[in-house]
Amino acid sequence: MLDKFTGNIVYATARLLEIVLNFIITIAEFMVGLVRSVARAFGALIGMGGCLLIFFLISPLGWFVLFNPVTITLILILVVFPILGTKFISYLKYIKYTVTEYLYDRADFLISGKKEEFKSFNEYGNKYRRMEEEKERIEREKRRRQQEKEWEERFKQWNQYQNFGGGSYSSSWSGDPNYGRTSYVDPTIAFKEKYKNSLDLLDLPQNADKYQIKLAYRKKAKKFHPDINKAPDATEKFQKINDAYDFLSDENIERYQSMN
Repeated sequence: MLDKFTGNIVYATARLLEIVLNFIITIAEFMVGLVRSVARAFGALIGMGGCLLIFFLISPLGWFVLFNPVTITLILILVVFPILGTKFISYLKYIKYTVTEYLYDRADFLISGKKEEFKSFNEYGNKYRRMEEEKERIEREKRRRQQEKEWEERFKQWNQYQNFGGGSYSSSWSGDPNYGRTSYVDPTIAFKEKYKNSLDLLDLPQNADKYQIKLAYRKKAKKFHPDINKAPDATEKFQKINDAYDFLSDENIERYQSMN
């Protein structure tokens, strides 16, 4: 009876923690999203200013505004907050899963005698990391298939365009008779450029095979992973490395090699 009573207390504690942490995570995600939206809008506004903005900044008033503590604080919030906020949210999700799963399993053991999956927080934490890695792998594979599909469609459209003898033609072959008359650009140049840029990001030669690409990606991803590399631009570089690796699929490697 004492074990069941204790188990119910542990279960209630886990449930309360889960509710509180879910609420904090939701608020944090909202705030990060809001700040990002403001930063994008502010960046677009600055971009629209163009030369007028440059003349303003080199004026005495511009220098006063730029180095004003309020302006500096605002810039730091718009730039730093989304980065730190994302890391904070990721850490909260890790804590939520690790602690609540441990407590739920402990409660089940006390109430019904069900064996606990793990004996420590660290083991639950390791399981959470494996789950996140698998989720990331699935998302990457989905993005890779989507990119392959998009490039395949572009080459398909170009080949059909060429079959019509070039120039504008009715694109009723696409299934839409009202689509009008369309012209297409040979995607080969864009494909080769993206392929070269992707290899450059991974510091690889143009004749790199899929095994070299995979090895280089792992080294680069480990070097610039935001959990390891604390540089301000680590997250951006990590994303670019992932995008490059997603593009360098087996199908795109074969397509590139067939072009040379």
